[in-house]
Amino acid sequence: MSSVVRRLGLALALAAPVAAFAAGSPQVKQAMTSAGCFACHAVANKIVGPAYGWVAYHYRGKPGAAVYLAHKIISGGTGYWNPWTGGVPMVPHPTLSLAQAEQMANWVLAQKPIAPPKP
Repeated sequence: MSSVVRRLGLALALAAPVAAFAAGSPQVKQAMTSAGCFACHAVANKIVGPAYGWVAYHYRGKPGAAVYLAHKIISGGTGYWNPWTGGVPMVPHPTLSLAQAEQMANWVLAQKPIAPPKP
């Protein structure tokens, strides 16, 4: 097999999971439900934390966004969203692996971007 064909196969294999997240992978959404994500977040509106659509809007096109968000999912904390959340911190999820958190972050970033309201 030529190296070009092998590289193409590898590229397709790596792209497949990302495509599944963009389509709303039930496995990732179930993992997010199990982790309690939807207790504080919704796709299109604020509950306690920002809407996932707002997050997708804020981070669209930013290199490294999924990795940054994955670390935020694991460690929790406060920051950019304080004006909308009143400073309520995001709960850490230290039992998630980086790979699991990245899958969740990719799912969030695949949502339809929605501009957040003015704080």
